[in-house]
Amino acid sequence: MPDIVMPDAPYDSEEMMTVAAARALKNGDVCFVGIGLPSTAANLARLTEAPDVVLIYESGCIGAKPDILPLSIGDSELVETADVVVSVPEIFRYWLQGGKIDVGFLGAAQLDRFGNINTTVVGDYGAPKVRLPGAGGAPEIATNSGEVFITLRQTTRTFVEKPDFITSAGYLTGGDARAKLNLPGRGPTRVFSDLGILEPDPVTKELTMVSLHPGVTADQARAATGWALKIRPDCGTTPAPTAFELDILRDMKARAARAHSRSNALSA
Repeated sequence: MPDIVMPDAPYDSEEMMTVAAARALKNGDVCFVGIGLPSTAANLARLTEAPDVVLIYESGCIGAKPDILPLSIGDSELVETADVVVSVPEIFRYWLQGGKIDVGFLGAAQLDRFGNINTTVVGDYGAPKVRLPGAGGAPEIATNSGEVFITLRQTTRTFVEKPDFITSAGYLTGGDARAKLNLPGRGPTRVFSDLGILEPDPVTKELTMVSLHPGVTADQARAATGWALKIRPDCGTTPAPTAFELDILRDMKARAARAHSRSNALSA
């Protein structure tokens, strides 16, 4: 799908999505971070408005402060910059299942109207068209975190009527379905796409557009969604990224690109 942010905007749609997601983290939040866009947004928050956010990675790194964006949860950059490194069982049993995580920050390959995530397969499970990276710790993060943020580009291939597989539970079939299972966390409270921000309806739990990014129209958001997208009557406009936010984000990504390029060259 082409970038539909206003052509004269000094940023692209991915930068808008990343900045919007970073702003949602509060100073002092304990955040269980996924690799990719979630990690980029979480580290942008750490370098801007939430310097005391505590970033936890699945590999056991607590309080990671990477100078460059990690390529995976096993990236040595996370170990070297963490306040402490513990075992994976301790991360999940004591920190996550023990209710000590404020925010779980996840990506997805497919997402439905109730915030259920697919990162397992595209197509039939027994004979998939595409086999995705899989679950990892995401099902536990989605279940046990105080709340969950999701970042994902919005197209009819990603925002789907019915996922090919549910890897991580959102609100399941909606309404009180999640509550009936006594899942400890609140579930997905915000979804940050390249078109806007969505939040679950308080009663039905259906994801509803509450803010459109600058230059994006309601019709464009509906056309990029695989279900009949609901848009809140008082839907606002997401504040554009500031020059400061863009400078930090671009510097962070540029340093990561240089570092990973050097590493690839040395290993070639």
